[in-house]
Amino acid sequence: MSYLKDFPNAEGYFGDFGGAFLPPELESHFAEIERAWRQLALSADFLQELRYIRRHYQGRPTPVYYARNLSREAGAHIYLKREDLNHSGAHKLNHCMGEALLARHMGKKKLIAETGAGQHGVALATAAACFGMECEIHMGEIDIEKEAPNVTRMKLMGAEVVPVSFGGRSLKEAVDSAFQSYLSQADEALFAIGSVVGPHPFPLMVRNFQSVVGIEAREQYQELTDGQLPEQVVACVGGGSNAMGMFAGFIEDPEVQLNGVEPLGRGSEPGQHSATMTFGKPGMLHGFKCMLLTDDEGNPAPVHSIASGLDYPGVGPEHSYLKTTGRVAYHAIGDDETLDAFYRLSRTEGIIPALESAHAVAWAVEHAREHPGSTVLVNLSGRGDKDIDYVARTFGHGRAD
Repeated sequence: MSYLKDFPNAEGYFGDFGGAFLPPELESHFAEIERAWRQLALSADFLQELRYIRRHYQGRPTPVYYARNLSREAGAHIYLKREDLNHSGAHKLNHCMGEALLARHMGKKKLIAETGAGQHGVALATAAACFGMECEIHMGEIDIEKEAPNVTRMKLMGAEVVPVSFGGRSLKEAVDSAFQSYLSQADEALFAIGSVVGPHPFPLMVRNFQSVVGIEAREQYQELTDGQLPEQVVACVGGGSNAMGMFAGFIEDPEVQLNGVEPLGRGSEPGQHSATMTFGKPGMLHGFKCMLLTDDEGNPAPVHSIASGLDYPGVGPEHSYLKTTGRVAYHAIGDDETLDAFYRLSRTEGIIPALESAHAVAWAVEHAREHPGSTVLVNLSGRGDKDIDYVARTFGHGRAD
């Protein structure tokens, strides 16, 4: 049995989670996307072009780095997979370049997407510019204010940024808005979903595009450690694309514990966090079944995270399944611990992480202190350029203040 080949099944299910629940007018379009993906996934020409792009445009492979100073301070061995060094500053370009290639193969002229922290929006704007396509990015008004540097980057690369002003004005509403726009443009556009979420085949496609992270990291870690494997692999989880990309490299190594870290935000009260795995239950969101945070009426609940990219009431269906099987352990880290990790990594290693990634760093440090001498490999999924203005304005410059 090969996990990555066997999951999802032909209908896009990971156990009880996944599937494709679509308006009738989109069913044929998603069927077309799946047919094109299945064809391209076996195409030597497509794979060769993707490898060329990753090496010569994205700058892959990104390195694995032994964080000596952080390790010394925490009392264990912490390694970082440096996705922050991927072109455009995060892991998102791994699937955006693949989705843009898919769109070009299908004859589409435009890419449409949602974004929270702005990294998916920046990556898709990058891909659209590279391939000469139009780009439309939907982004909540709260996130536009918090992530202003990324909004500027998207606009500089020619993308149209559509502010979303209804509801919570964050990631969930951005997805709602992007879906509505796509309904009227599906003949000429591809909805390039930004994580391992959404209707089938997107959780499969995005995971496979992102699996390059885990494949590289496994080989690089073994090279650094004379063939050993890490005891713990950890990544932040909102929708979950960076985590599934990292986990793909280790999921068939039972001696490696996989850990997803979600946002506890300001605390455990409803509306103060986005800890779907901790407090959620099975539900339906954006055309697929997943673990979901809901309100008293059963609707998607208001959520919060200091990290805009994790501010989502649902999670990828594969993560939902892996929680039920126990293969991945899910943990919740609050805003305060995340901020401390943001400042700590910046000061100890000269690496400013994205607030999303800082959740994983915070858990790694906590684990290291509780398990001296252990080995932890963190997917540092993005850099913090997008967050520095918000953090400095709101919280100051850290321990020197």
